[in-house]
Amino acid sequence: MILLRSFVFNVCFYLLLIAMMIVGLPLLPMRYQLVQSWARLWAKLSLALLDHICNLKVEFRGLENAPKRAALIAPKHQSFLETFALLIVVPDFTYVHKRELSLIPFFGWYLWGTGQIPIDRAKGGGALAEVVRGARKVFAENRQLIIFPEGTRRPVGAPPHYKAGVAQVQSETGVVCVPVALNSGLFWPRRHFRRYPGTLVIEFLEPIPPGYGKAEFMDLLQKRIESATDQLVADACRRNPALARPELAQSFRSG
Repeated sequence: MILLRSFVFNVCFYLLLIAMMIVGLPLLPMRYQLVQSWARLWAKLSLALLDHICNLKVEFRGLENAPKRAALIAPKHQSFLETFALLIVVPDFTYVHKRELSLIPFFGWYLWGTGQIPIDRAKGGGALAEVVRGARKVFAENRQLIIFPEGTRRPVGAPPHYKAGVAQVQSETGVVCVPVALNSGLFWPRRHFRRYPGTLVIEFLEPIPPGYGKAEFMDLLQKRIESATDQLVADACRRNPALARPELAQSFRSG
C-alpha cells in the first residue's frame, strides 16, 4: 500500500508542479512577492497532497523562533521536502542555488522571479564571496536567507558534515542565525521512491546571535541542530517502530 500511495503522490506532485509553473507564468514580470506567494501556494498544496494520499503530515514547531525580519536560517537537510515546506513559514525566503539551475526552462525562471541567489560553484572560494554579496543585499531588504550548512542532503544517522560557509556569512553580515532541526529523512528518504506515513517535524531552534568566533559558532550550530534532530528521529521511531527500518539502524546515536 505504501508503494502504491507513493506512486500516486509522486505523479500528482510533479503534475501539480508543472501545472502551476505554466499557469503562473504571467506573474513572473510582476513583483517578486507575488511570485513567492504563488510558490508558497504550491508548497501548501503539495503538503496537502502528501497528507491526503500518503497520510504524512508536517508539523512545524518552535515558530516563535522563526524570523520575521532579516536573518540567516540554517536547517538540517535530509530530504527534498524541507526545501519547499520551509516556504510556508519563512515570510520572505531566499535560497542559494547553482547558476546552472537558472538555465532550466520554467523552473529557472521562477528562481529568477522569486529573487533567489545564483552562484558559480566553479569559482571555488569566489563562490562564497558571491554568497556573502548576495546575503548582504538580501538582509538589506529585510529578507531571510536559507542556507543548508551541510550543503547537501544527508541520510538519517550519517555523521554530520558541516561546512564553514554559513559561519562566514554570519560573521560578515552580523545577522542572527536560526538553526532548524527535522526528521524528514525517516518519511521522505533521499534517493528513495517511498513516502512513509506519520507526522514529520520541522523545528525552529533557539536563535544564535552574532558575535561568536567562526569556530565557536560552528560548534554551537552543529551541536544544537544535531542534538535536536537526533531527538526528533528517536521520538518518531518510538511512536512508530516501523520507521526504524534496517537501513536506518545506524541512526540511533541518541539511543
